[in-house]
Amino acid sequence: MSLKTLCMTLGDPCGLGPELVVRHFADETPRANERLIIIGPEVALKRELNRYGVPQFHEKLDSLDELQGKGAGIYLFEPPELSRLGFPPGKAVVEGGLAAGASLDDAVSLLNSGVADGLVTCPLNKAMLQKAGYKFPGHTEFLAEKLGVGADKVCMHLCGHDPHNHESPKLRVSLVTTHPRLKDVPGLVTRQRILHCLRLTADFVRAMKLDGEIAVCGLNPHAGESGRIGDEEIKTISPAIEAAKEEGLKVAGPIPADTLFHFAAKGDYPAVLAMYHDQGLGPLKLLHFSEAVNVTLGLPCPRTSPDHGTGYDLVGTGRASIKSFQAALDMARRLVEAR
Repeated sequence: MSLKTLCMTLGDPCGLGPELVVRHFADETPRANERLIIIGPEVALKRELNRYGVPQFHEKLDSLDELQGKGAGIYLFEPPELSRLGFPPGKAVVEGGLAAGASLDDAVSLLNSGVADGLVTCPLNKAMLQKAGYKFPGHTEFLAEKLGVGADKVCMHLCGHDPHNHESPKLRVSLVTTHPRLKDVPGLVTRQRILHCLRLTADFVRAMKLDGEIAVCGLNPHAGESGRIGDEEIKTISPAIEAAKEEGLKVAGPIPADTLFHFAAKGDYPAVLAMYHDQGLGPLKLLHFSEAVNVTLGLPCPRTSPDHGTGYDLVGTGRASIKSFQAALDMARRLVEAR
């Protein structure tokens, strides 16, 4: 099997990232065909190794150039600007944002150079990232720009995922819009945007070796009820669906969201395209709160992340679930192999 290289950023090292990594690799041995590069401050990782009594499982690199000639194993690279900083566990501080941003910069370098095949990102604090001088709303926009794609060309996708059971029915939801005000959503739901998200979602469905029609939500209650409750389904959503079908994509809809998710959760559809955040993620988090994965579709390489925040209040308690992190890691591995 060919050697694959996966990057993993610790995110905000004051949050749950280092703990999740340590708790997972306490039980998982390095893979014979994988080079895993953890990027972030070593002091934060060692803090959790000591807390949980886990032996060191990584080899530290002083430079990313040292990766040349390195085989399978788990490596840690600490961005030099982080070496003298402190990262108080469970605290929102600007140093945490600086660490998250610097780690992402180095991960992007590995991805752009072709050294790395994919990326798993641990949670960061968006406010601290911006205070540290990184003027991005979050991971998605940061990676879209730095990887040369543009934020309008990516699609946010979240899915339930069980690393131990790939066959069980799960909700998989792509979003036409991400975090705008609700009153701005109708203007952002365009034919072009819907079609672009359908193409990306179809690529993801194929990569996951799934089949069936992607179900498209209506924007309005009852999918507009033939125009009596709204005409976006007639003027915008249906034309986008027809255009997708003409391209050979398997698509169904528009379907009222209040019934669609019942059937999607049973496995009738491999994925759903929702028009806005809460329409799609309310049902998904109801069913998959502790095992959901955030996938950025449209990047030149796979990127996944646990679907939760920094969890400052849970750091060091041992109460934080690692299922979402494990699902994100497994998903990244599957997508890298699919490429």
